[in-house]
Amino acid sequence: MKSIQEQLEIIKRGSVEVISEDELVKKLNRGKPLLIKAGFDPTAPDLHLGHTVLIHKLRQFQELGHKVIFLIGDFTGMIGDPTGKSETRKSLTRDDVLKNAETYKEQVFKILDPEKTEVRFNSEWMDKMTAVDLISLAARYNVARMLERDDFHKRYKSGQSISIHEFLYPLIQGYDSVALKADVEVGGTDQKFNLLVGRELQRDYGLEPQVVLTMPLLEGTDGVNKMSKSLGNYIGITEPPKEIFGKVMSITDELMFRYYELLSHISTQELTSLKDGVKNGTVHPKDAKVTLAKEMVARFHGESAAGQAAEEFSNIFKAGGLPDEIEVKVITCKGDDISLVSAMTMTGLASSNSEARRLIEQGGVSADGSRVISINFELQVEKEFLIKVGKRKFAKIRLKKE
Repeated sequence: MKSIQEQLEIIKRGSVEVISEDELVKKLNRGKPLLIKAGFDPTAPDLHLGHTVLIHKLRQFQELGHKVIFLIGDFTGMIGDPTGKSETRKSLTRDDVLKNAETYKEQVFKILDPEKTEVRFNSEWMDKMTAVDLISLAARYNVARMLERDDFHKRYKSGQSISIHEFLYPLIQGYDSVALKADVEVGGTDQKFNLLVGRELQRDYGLEPQVVLTMPLLEGTDGVNKMSKSLGNYIGITEPPKEIFGKVMSITDELMFRYYELLSHISTQELTSLKDGVKNGTVHPKDAKVTLAKEMVARFHGESAAGQAAEEFSNIFKAGGLPDEIEVKVITCKGDDISLVSAMTMTGLASSNSEARRLIEQGGVSADGSRVISINFELQVEKEFLIKVGKRKFAKIRLKKE
């Protein structure tokens, strides 16, 4: 096992706050594996790199010899985490939660060591809790403290509805730490309130309070907003290798080092050396980015796929070529033509007609090698068009008459 100082350096890498470092040192000095907990509500079935920041930190704890519990909040998932929400979140059904949970388990072991990971569900103890038990838990916290939470405070001040069951969410998340006797809980900065509730409840139940380790929310490919599917700035871990590779290559040089710090396996010393190399000109930023992109692809698709993605990227962007394989998308239509805007939406090249129009107006769409300049551009039936959207998306669209 590494020294306390070496462990601290790895644990604190990329973190925002440790509450408290003195308590963490005290726990580490006992020389016994700590129980590290991180909870995930299975509210969406697919993970992106933003989600993996916490999972990567859990893997680091595993490599240091500590025990990791990947807690799936199947019970809390049916409440809906109110964090950052301006209105009551829609609750999920038990079937929705369990279906998403299975997908999560498949994906997280691309990062975590399955032999060193204990997967738990908080329904294990919450389903056994009686109404009397729940009332007893609720009595351990007061409304004034709940309203100190930023999102609740804003909604209360603006007269927006707050449902009673939303107050239960941080209490139950906190109680999870009591049930598991967690030594450390890892979470995003947006979860700080909930993590601290866990500390307080543990103390109230006569347990040693957990150390809270908060991690930053990873910016998406736009370099500004938190990575999110709804904003379209995400890199999904189940996306094809060439998509992951291309999206990583699209981020800024400055953001690249943030991704390295939060997601890469390279050591802190290696990262410092890489930064120095880019700064003094001995390492080209693009080469550093290629290395990062290959690491991300290899993690989720294997080394071979990473090499192929890098080669294809080089072919497309250096030699001006095309991908080795371009999907043919067939659209059946009633008339003799269809607008490119509609075709892009129907084939997934754009998420909506408005996005398709925006992409065309910005000059980011070409048909058969020529830039499309009008949102009224139409595709004709019984013809095949090579459509390129942005730098990475290609598709052959063929219209077929009904």
